[in-house]
Amino acid sequence: MQIGTLKELRRYPVKSMAGELLETVDLAVGGIPGDRAWAVRDEVLGGIRGAKKLPGLMALRARYPNPAVSLVAGKSSPAEIIFPDGSTVATTDPEVNDRITKAIDHPVSLCPLMPADDLDHYRRGAPSHDDMERELRAIFARTPDEPLPDLSIFPPEIMEFESAPGTYFDAFPLFLLSQSSLDEMQRKNPESLYDVRRFRPNILLSDTDPAKPFPEQDWRNRRIQIGDAIIQLTVECPRCVMVTHGFDDLPKDPKIMRALVQQTNGNLGIYAKVEQPGKITIGDPINLLP
Repeated sequence: MQIGTLKELRRYPVKSMAGELLETVDLAVGGIPGDRAWAVRDEVLGGIRGAKKLPGLMALRARYPNPAVSLVAGKSSPAEIIFPDGSTVATTDPEVNDRITKAIDHPVSLCPLMPADDLDHYRRGAPSHDDMERELRAIFARTPDEPLPDLSIFPPEIMEFESAPGTYFDAFPLFLLSQSSLDEMQRKNPESLYDVRRFRPNILLSDTDPAKPFPEQDWRNRRIQIGDAIIQLTVECPRCVMVTHGFDDLPKDPKIMRALVQQTNGNLGIYAKVEQPGKITIGDPINLLP
């Protein structure tokens, strides 16, 4: 059954920075080759950090000047980082750490993907708050009267490590989002901007069934085919504080999270992993498999 078409393909060479649009990609078991191949390490509290803690990262953009290869530990393809003033720096430039540190006003170092057995590299850094509930409410932008996400849906190693060792993904190698989910949130909350850039999908699909405003809610544990690839959908994505940050022309907007909690239990989009690698291209039909 066709549930939509592939509208956009997005890759993020550096975790939490803006990324690049693609026309076609050879999807691998590890996701889109070159996606989240780099990340920054917090040189104050330790640990790999994203824009949950360092929101300034979202104002930077990364791209690959040459084709990226599939993720190989310690051999992330060289990328280029673009700053808001239009200047650039290569991920291999000796000044890259100083440039990013100055741009986000926080000491960091840029890291390629490291081997999965380098557990200290992936271990979570110190929290910003001693109280764990306060820490989680800050990460997920939840007020005291709002429920926290059910973290048991994630792989258990995520509690100890910033990402599954060997990757810089939050939980799974792909994130899918439907245009109808964005449109429905925008329709219900016209005072906010539900721009796709806030939600950072790898795959944005345009839908064929307007009767289902949040179709991802029906896709848990299902399989879809796009082009030659088969993708296993897993769990809905609990949104975090990143969707409320201001960057580029988008304002800071805590109301986005208030609306998500009220209307979608704080979720939007769905995580996924690759069952069968293959080529996918903009315009490909997306079929829900039996």
